[in-house]
Amino acid sequence: MKVLNDILKSVKVIKEIGNTEIPVTAIVFDSRKVELGCLFVAVKGTLSDGHDFIDMAVEKGAKAIICENIPIKKSKDVVFVQVKNSSKVLGIVASAYYENPSSKLKLVGVTGTNGKTTTVTLLYNLVRKLGYKVGLLSTIRNYIDDQIIDATHTTPDAVQLNKLIKQMVDHGCEYCFMEVSSHAIDQERIAGLYFTGGLFTNITHDHLDYHKTFAEYIKAKKKFFDDLKPESFALINTDDKNGYVMVQNTKAKVLNYAVRSGAEYKAKIIESHFEGSMLSIDNIDVWTYFVGRFNVYNILSVYACALLLGFEKDQVLTALSEMKPAEGRFETLRSQNGITAIVDYAHTPDALLNVLNAINQIKNDDQELITVVGAGGDRDKTKRPVMAKIASMESDKVILTSDNPRSEDPNTIIEEMKLGVNSENNKKVLSIVDRKEGIRTACLLAKKGDVILIAGKGHETYQEVQGIKHHFDDREVLKQIFNELYN
Repeated sequence: MKVLNDILKSVKVIKEIGNTEIPVTAIVFDSRKVELGCLFVAVKGTLSDGHDFIDMAVEKGAKAIICENIPIKKSKDVVFVQVKNSSKVLGIVASAYYENPSSKLKLVGVTGTNGKTTTVTLLYNLVRKLGYKVGLLSTIRNYIDDQIIDATHTTPDAVQLNKLIKQMVDHGCEYCFMEVSSHAIDQERIAGLYFTGGLFTNITHDHLDYHKTFAEYIKAKKKFFDDLKPESFALINTDDKNGYVMVQNTKAKVLNYAVRSGAEYKAKIIESHFEGSMLSIDNIDVWTYFVGRFNVYNILSVYACALLLGFEKDQVLTALSEMKPAEGRFETLRSQNGITAIVDYAHTPDALLNVLNAINQIKNDDQELITVVGAGGDRDKTKRPVMAKIASMESDKVILTSDNPRSEDPNTIIEEMKLGVNSENNKKVLSIVDRKEGIRTACLLAKKGDVILIAGKGHETYQEVQGIKHHFDDREVLKQIFNELYN
């Protein structure tokens, strides 16, 4: 149990009403979770405003309220603290409540459109392999060393985030690697955290349903680097034209990595196969189980980050040569009759193009590439025709199907995708709403030696239709169809 006044020490307070020398049993921003003795933080969210639920929080036993606007009618038994930005303050007080856990280990945040999950997962596996206890916060799942905790968001809320990092510290973790989403940055979920370093992968059009413009999306990502401390490092991909934009106003030490241009950390592909690639990293040849130029960036960023954290080059390269891709990231399966299938999370135009380019660089001219792809409902609609255009240009056959249609009609999503397909590529494209049937059709169309790409869902084990999540795993479905057709 903490005292409110101690929790508020790092907060810029506009006004206080009441005695702040009171105990706080928990920090809550959802009025439904309020219990006796809680501090309730009224946050203005995208769908609701916590200020509308202050009375409910007080009725349920909240003893202190942090808000941007103090209500006219208020209980004398409740302390009110007015601040400018309650979303930001939520992160600061959550960090203080859990004794600033991010300052007690080395926390590295990874942000960008593509590559975040692969990068943090590789860093987690690498540092554990080198003998340390490590925490992981990722899209797929969270880990407190070897303890699995299911992930519900790319970046958890500020209270849950600090609670998890505190548990990592208590468990003896010395490092934590986390994905930092643009939503989390914009919503101040990472406020109050101390980052040893920040890593930028790349930025392409995504999440415009939330940010509205690409400029706002860039601004959100950039804010992460703006807020880094002078003693932190900022590691950026300078092959991305927005790499230097990210660090224009950072106080952190800036370092860079690249494949195509000059940089402090460099790599190139020597050989590439579906099983992996031979790379040259800082002029040292290393075999990895990763495929495609986009994965060279992931491997290189992990290598650079590990060196910045103080690990030895030879140890890092040896460990990297033994690493495997994260679940649903260029995950390869083969049928009994010689068809290669690749399941990948690619759900943005750039990610899809990267995967298709990687496959086309490896396969022979007599091998056909069949792509199964959809687009998520209730998300950025501008991606839909672009995804279909890329798939139809880079594949021999394309099956447009459902992804997670959510509340939208999947037929409408597919029709919007088809608008990106030009007339000469129309003959390549089939539309099959049922995702399982789409995958089955791709398998039936493929002959020995052909390659099937199933894009968009990767590691996901569900399909969301009209608000209901049904079990659906591309990898399971693929294995089942292979067994039915070729056993």
